[in-house]
Amino acid sequence: MANILVLHGPNLNLLGTREPDVYGAVTLEQINESLASAAKAAGHSLTSFQSNAEHELVDKIQAAQNKVDYILINPAAFTHTSVAIRDAMSAVAIPFVEIHISNVHQREEFRHLSYFSGIAEAVLCGFGPKGYEYALDFAIDQLAK
Repeated sequence: MANILVLHGPNLNLLGTREPDVYGAVTLEQINESLASAAKAAGHSLTSFQSNAEHELVDKIQAAQNKVDYILINPAAFTHTSVAIRDAMSAVAIPFVEIHISNVHQREEFRHLSYFSGIAEAVLCGFGPKGYEYALDFAIDQLAK
């Protein structure tokens, strides 16, 4: 049994009501419940955490060292700004998938830069909330190797 951590960055707590034309109508709670159910069915445990505060995400990543086997992270706006979260991900050396609900490459140019993509095992963007499911499937496959 592996331990999987799902991290959600700023404003993702507003999913379901925030710009539904970009992010859809699925809530963060629905995403988390679906992921937890799928992980359990595969014999793994999954914990989800969302924060609008950069330091809380850094603390959660650091606390995961030697306790978590895989991370799924949607850094949201921190994708383009947070060297601190990137450094925490590098420091703990836990494999991870970077997830974005929208296709960031079809949006404003500042969203094209990610501080995480270069150290991620994989990057998913533009699949909507389904991207989380695809990321979990990938993580489970990687953990089975």
